[in-house]
Amino acid sequence: MRAVTVLVGTAVLGLLPTAASAAPLPVPGLPAVPAVPAAPAADLGFDVSHPQCDTPLPTGADFGVVGVNGGVATTVNPCLVDQLRWADSTTGDVPGQPALQVYVNTANPGHLQEEISTWPRSGDSPYGPCTGANDTACSWVYGQIRASVDIHGFLLPAARAAGVDVVPAELVWWLDVETMNTWQSGSAAALAANRAALEGMHDYLATTGARVGLYSTSQQWQQIVGLVPPGSSLYELDSWLAGALSRSEAQLHCADAPLVAGGSVVLSQYVVERDGRPLDHDLPC
Repeated sequence: MRAVTVLVGTAVLGLLPTAASAAPLPVPGLPAVPAVPAAPAADLGFDVSHPQCDTPLPTGADFGVVGVNGGVATTVNPCLVDQLRWADSTTGDVPGQPALQVYVNTANPGHLQEEISTWPRSGDSPYGPCTGANDTACSWVYGQIRASVDIHGFLLPAARAAGVDVVPAELVWWLDVETMNTWQSGSAAALAANRAALEGMHDYLATTGARVGLYSTSQQWQQIVGLVPPGSSLYELDSWLAGALSRSEAQLHCADAPLVAGGSVVLSQYVVERDGRPLDHDLPC
């Protein structure tokens, strides 16, 4: 909350909160000072994706985070072209938060390998060779492939169509980790495989020089990934925390523990209505 101070010489005559809940104290001999309307919140971004396809995109954004996928890791956001153009037009005035950022859906469907065509049958990984099994090696390769498709199959073609100059290495890439996507569960091996899939995505993106972060809630992260050891390539990534329903609650989440111990909380998301529709707001921490 900002305040306006009225000065005569060096004497403070009145303090005017910008909220309408308080009025300035009267000062003898001076005309009443009108209330100051609330200023728009500064340093604010928004994230959009396929749910916003048929709605006007928000104005007044300092930065925009665009979902590359259509809600599932193997699909593309059908409105990616228009949304990239929108994010590229934001101000970019917040230090450390580029105007255009992207997020990608993540998953590990290894337990469904016989039912899907996207599970790898070969490839090298830090966990050894992938032979098509449901293990950490193939999970890592799966993540690597998903990140490659996100760049070359989805993002770059959409950027060309949008007329937006996108260099993947210059973007911030957020790995969206949510229980609504397909994950393995029920054992320590399942959590390790899920972590390996995220490491594969991170490692591919990092080879371009891109900055990579993690988006989730603490509860969902623990359910999907669990504790990340210091030797993991995820260990020092920054966090974008979800779950708040107001700006003040989002500010409190900025002080929460990050998703991984080696990183920091740098963004906090909160969902409130704007023009009658729920919209994801993103507060820099």
